[in-house]
Amino acid sequence: MSHDADAAPERPVLRIVRGDPDEVELAALTAALTGLAAAKAAPAEPESEPMSLWGDPAAAVRHPAGRRPLRPGPHAWRASALPG
Repeated sequence: MSHDADAAPERPVLRIVRGDPDEVELAALTAALTGLAAAKAAPAEPESEPMSLWGDPAAAVRHPAGRRPLRPGPHAWRASALPG
């Protein structure tokens, strides 16, 4: 006895209930649903360790969103002209 003969007929994976999509629209919908299913089935990427502040390129830029602005001390303008 064949296993295929005992199996129930498969239901369609996609059924259009309204409208008349053309082949391109059906292909786009199928590709989108396939991509969503593959993304859901894919194992989650392990979380990477946070980047060290030594290697963070944003550390070179001062901005108000997180890093403190430069606050020179008293008479710092004089020291800025002195040779290093």
